[in-house]
Amino acid sequence: MSQSLLTRYEWKDLPWKKIQVKVFKLQRRIYQASLSGNVKKVHRLQRLLTKSWSARCLAVRRVTQENQGKKTAGVDGVKSLTPVKRINMVNTLEVNASGLPTRRVWIPKPGKDEERPLGIPVMRDRVTQALLKLALEPEWEAKFEPHSYGFRPGRSTHDAIEAIHTAICQKAKYVLDADIAKCFDKINHQKLLEKLNTFPTLERVIRDWLKSGVIDKGSLFTTEEGTPQGGVISPLLANIALHGLETTILSAFPTSIKIEGKVHKWKPQVIRYADDFVILHPDRQALDKCKEIASRWLGELDLEFKPSKTRITHTLNKIEENTEAGFDFLGFNIRSYRVGKNNCGKNNGTKTGFKTLVKPAQEKVKAHYRKMARKIKQCRPATQDELIMQLIPIITGWCNYYSSACSKETFVELDHKLFWKLFRGWAKFRHPKKSGKWIARKYWHIQKHKNWTFGNDKLVLPKHSNTKITRHTKVKGDSSPYDGNWTYWSQRKGQYPGISKRITITLKKQKGKCAECGLNFHPDDLIEIHHKNGNHKENRLENLVAVHQHCHDQIHGGQGNLSTQLSTHDKGQLGEEPCDVKVSRTVLKPSMRGDSHA
Repeated sequence: MSQSLLTRYEWKDLPWKKIQVKVFKLQRRIYQASLSGNVKKVHRLQRLLTKSWSARCLAVRRVTQENQGKKTAGVDGVKSLTPVKRINMVNTLEVNASGLPTRRVWIPKPGKDEERPLGIPVMRDRVTQALLKLALEPEWEAKFEPHSYGFRPGRSTHDAIEAIHTAICQKAKYVLDADIAKCFDKINHQKLLEKLNTFPTLERVIRDWLKSGVIDKGSLFTTEEGTPQGGVISPLLANIALHGLETTILSAFPTSIKIEGKVHKWKPQVIRYADDFVILHPDRQALDKCKEIASRWLGELDLEFKPSKTRITHTLNKIEENTEAGFDFLGFNIRSYRVGKNNCGKNNGTKTGFKTLVKPAQEKVKAHYRKMARKIKQCRPATQDELIMQLIPIITGWCNYYSSACSKETFVELDHKLFWKLFRGWAKFRHPKKSGKWIARKYWHIQKHKNWTFGNDKLVLPKHSNTKITRHTKVKGDSSPYDGNWTYWSQRKGQYPGISKRITITLKKQKGKCAECGLNFHPDDLIEIHHKNGNHKENRLENLVAVHQHCHDQIHGGQGNLSTQLSTHDKGQLGEEPCDVKVSRTVLKPSMRGDSHA
C-alpha cells in the first residue's frame, strides 16, 4: 500500500489528513493501554506504529519540513531535503541507529558568559527519533506526574508558574529553589534504560544513540553518560529519567498532622519544569528533609544539585539578612507582600494579611533592555521604519511572555527608558545640531489616547504598556492531548500567552480546527494566518483564517482547498501590530526554554 501511494502521489499531494488521523488513533490507543497498565498491549501498538507508513511520513515531515533545525546538518552534511528525497527516506526508513556520532556546537546562554553544548544528529537519526517519539510519548504522557510541565505537549512555563501561585497564595511557605547541575550531560544511561522499560528493539536503538559519541572541533569523544541536547527525543528521555522525583518525596510525608490541636496538610508540593524544580512546604525542617530525599534520589542517576542555583528561601519573610523574600523561577519573580496600613498585624486588607504577586524577574528586565539598547545602537544608520521593524519582534515577544503576570508597572518603566534611549541614543545621534522639539516633531506623533508614539502614519513602534494583562488558566494535571478530549483542548487554544488577538479570534471562529485540513490544532502545531484574497493589507477578520504551517505551504503551492492566493504568505504574528509586519511563526507552546534544536 505504501509503495503504491508513494508512486501515485507527489510529496505535496499525500493524503496528510488521513495520515494524521491514522497516527493519532494509534497514539490514543497506546495512551489508553498505558493508563490501564497493559504493558504488552502498549509494546504491541508501539511496534505497529513504528512500522506504519503513515507514521514514517509524519516523522519525515516534522523533521525535514516543519522543524527549525531542518537546515542544520549533522556530521554527514545532509540538510534541507527535497520532496523527492523525503519520499526516498520514507521508503528506506528503518528503526535503527545510523552509527554516526552527533556534531557538537556551542551556543551562548542568554545573558551569561557560559555556553551550552548542543548535539546535532544526522538527518536520518533525527527522523528515526521523531518516529520513536511518536510511539513513546503517548505511553509516558499517561505516566508522568501531574506537576511536571517541561517539554510536554499542552504544557508550558506559565502552567508551572500558575501552579506555584496557587500553592502559596493562601499560605506563606518555605521554598527549595533547586537546579540540577548539568542534568542533560550527566544522566546515567543504564538507569535511564531500566526506567524506560521498553521492548528490545527500541532499547537497543536508544542505547546506540546515547553511546554514539560526539564530534567537537574535529575530535571524536565518547559519551558514557547524558543525553545530547538537540536531539528530537532528548527532552522526552530527560523527562523519563527525572520521572518519580515528585512521587518519592510525597511518599515520605503523611497527608496531614496535628499541631496544637489543629489539623494541617503536611505533604509538600513539588513543581518541576525539566531540570528546574521547586519544593514548597510551611515547615523549614520538613523542607530540609525534602532536600535530603531529593539529593539521595538524584544521586542514583549520578546527578546532583548545582550549589550556586539551589537555595532555601521564604515567600513572605527574609530568612537571612542579605537575601530577599521570594524567589526567581523560569524568568519570573514570585513573592508575597504584606498589605494594609501597617506591616506587622494580621488581616490588614486581606484574609491572609499578604498578597502574592508574580512579576518579571529583574535580571530578565535588564537583559531585555540591554537587547533593545544594542539593537538601537546597531541601527543608527538605518531609517526609522527599519529600526521599528527590528524592535517589534523583540518587544512583542517579551511582552507576550510576561502578559499573564503583574507586569504593568514594569512595562511602563520600560517604555520610559526606551523613549529616552531612542531620543538620545538614536534620534539625537542622527541630528546632533537639531533641537529637541524638532526631533520630537519628526520622529514622534500623538495618537488618540496613547500620548507620544514613535513612528509615522504607516508604521508605529508598539509600547510595552499597551499589552493587555490576561491571567493564564493552568492545565489540568491529568489531562493530555492524547486523551481525545478535543472539547477541552480546543477551548485552551486561544488562552496560551504569546498568541495574538487575531489568531485567538480566528481559532474561536473555526472551533479550534485548521481551515485547510479540518483537523484540530495539536498543542505543538505551528499556526499561521492566511489571507483568503491574497491581500496582506486587508486585515478584516472575514479575510483571515488560521491554518497549519504545512497546510499554508501547501496552499501557496497551489494544491490546497483555499488556493486562490498569491505566491507569498503571511506568518502568524506574536503581537497585535499591523499585519504587514512579519515576525516568527506562532507555536501553541510558548516556552522560552526550548533546548531541542531539531
